[in-house]
Amino acid sequence: MATGKVFKYGNNIDTDVIIPARYLNAPSPEELAKHCMEDIDKEFIKKVQAGDIMVGGSNFGCGSSREHAPIAIRAAGCSCVIAASFARIFYRNAINIGFPILECPEAAEKINDGDTVTVDFETGVITDETTGETFQAVAFPPFIAKIIEKGGLFEYIKSKAE
Repeated sequence: MATGKVFKYGNNIDTDVIIPARYLNAPSPEELAKHCMEDIDKEFIKKVQAGDIMVGGSNFGCGSSREHAPIAIRAAGCSCVIAASFARIFYRNAINIGFPILECPEAAEKINDGDTVTVDFETGVITDETTGETFQAVAFPPFIAKIIEKGGLFEYIKSKAE
């Protein structure tokens, strides 16, 4: 379960927008986070609080295959991303690092920037606390839920080997 304020962006938000390539040599997730979304929203990193939620349109995370993008969003404090659709490589990278993302076109369209939203990851129910509307995203299949619960694919595999 996560509750946070929404930072909303449009369609085709690519990985270079999420974390500009000039920062890919940053030595840590915290350093990446300092530059998250800076080319389209210079105020994002100043305003984001732990637990906040990013909402995007269709094809969120398109572009290169770097894991830096979901790492930067998570390290900036966001608890999850809701979008109409995700680029497949972004989706896989987010799951690999244990960062929850939910596809829900209706929520992505109707939720507004600044709204407060609650997400129930077990059921996929998204509640816009500001408007009272609820939306149904597809809940994670059990194996993906376990990967996220363990903190990513590496930790999940490690737990299976123990």
